[in-house]
Amino acid sequence: MSRKTIVRRVSGLQFVGTDDRGHSVVLSGDESGGVRPSSMLLVAMSACSAVDVAMILGKQRISLTRLEVEAEGEQDADPPWTYRKIHLRYRIQGKGLTGKAVERAIRLSEEKYCSVAATVRGTAEIITEFVIE
Repeated sequence: MSRKTIVRRVSGLQFVGTDDRGHSVVLSGDESGGVRPSSMLLVAMSACSAVDVAMILGKQRISLTRLEVEAEGEQDADPPWTYRKIHLRYRIQGKGLTGKAVERAIRLSEEKYCSVAATVRGTAEIITEFVIE
């Protein structure tokens, strides 16, 4: 499987990144407006896992009314500012949710399905927690 993206400079340190399906995001290396590329990694990790968790729970016929993933990353103080720890906090709500089901879905995402987690796992420690609301 192959994926393709393109990033085009808008002005200064502001760029627009577009994926192979035509979806775009504004990125920036300064305060000109846009997501920092390093923060985008946290967004990508959260979204990747959220999709997995929603799909896994959906297959168990658990209807979600809320799924939110907050990511916090700790980076090295010096360039290239590598992430060493990424903490994911899931807030989840739905009919028929159990701690066991949520824990299993998160574990499967992290260990088997999430390509972003698989990519960063060798460099950053991934910590997860969840709250059923």
